[in-house]
Amino acid sequence: MNSNRTADTTATLAERLSRRLARQTSRRNLLTRLGAALVAAPVLPLLPVMRADAADQPAAAKPATHEKELTDFEKHSQSKDPGKCDYWRHCAIDGAPCAGCGGGIHTCPPGAQPALTSWIGTCRNPDDSRYYLVAYRDCCGKDLCGSAQDGLCFTNDRELPVYRPQSNNDTIWCFGTSAMSYHCTTSALIGLASEK
Repeated sequence: MNSNRTADTTATLAERLSRRLARQTSRRNLLTRLGAALVAAPVLPLLPVMRADAADQPAAAKPATHEKELTDFEKHSQSKDPGKCDYWRHCAIDGAPCAGCGGGIHTCPPGAQPALTSWIGTCRNPDDSRYYLVAYRDCCGKDLCGSAQDGLCFTNDRELPVYRPQSNNDTIWCFGTSAMSYHCTTSALIGLASEK
């Protein structure tokens, strides 16, 4: 008997609340608020709640960069000779470094045209252990550089599939030049990527 009475009281209370809501809001207003809540719901995980919680952790609990976490290229990279494949800025290069083909680390050799587009990589400088954004730009209009010190470089650290073309090095990026023939690739430093 008491359970029926409780159910009736709950039903009556729900009915009163829904009638009050109906009197105070229009259907259009209710649909607007419901739509705004549905649109805002996926954003909630992006709020800084988890990051604030992580910031309170002691520094010892945060992972540090160790030798075992480095990629094979990062472990063996050097910062002295930009004409070689193991130069630290060449972590995502696919081709001949222009520094070994008569050009510079960020300039095309005479007679070659820089492409209008480029791809990017995130490379670790072994001198300061910081990560930098590097823009790779193909130099075009001449035959393939045959004088590169190490030949062609095929380093693919953190390469992304072709559906992210701005980070893929398998494309000939000679768009916008007078000839689509590839010569070499420059590795221009854009700036600091992170404080890893």
